[in-house]
Order: sequence, then C-alpha cells, then structure tokens
Amino acid sequence: MADEPKKLRGFAKLSPERRREIAAKGGKSVEPQERAFSKNRELAASAGRVGGSVSPRRPPDGEPE
Repeated sequence: MADEPKKLRGFAKLSPERRREIAAKGGKSVEPQERAFSKNRELAASAGRVGGSVSPRRPPDGEPE
C-alpha cells in the first residue's frame, strides 16, 4: 500500500496554466461601490455582530472548567 502513488486532488489536479489563472484573481480588488456591505448597511451590521460574538469554550468531558 505504501508503494501506491498518491492521487492528485484539488489544485494539484489542475493544470499549471489554470492554477496561475485562479491565483491571478486573488490580488484583484472589487470597486468600493460594488462591495456587498457598501450596498446594505443592515447586512454589514449583522455580519459585525456575528463576527464579534464568540461562542463559549466548553472543556472536554471530565475536565474542570
């Protein structure tokens, strides 16, 4: 079983040209007027509330708090 080659998945399976094409999109920005939060103030506020809340950490069973 150790002699079997690994199967490629995800980005490794793509051609180098396709990987470069996808990677090039990462550095490009969206115009400020096209951003979702600039269009919907309520959406931005709700996302801020969700992102700002932290769920309480529960210790694994058997460990004291």
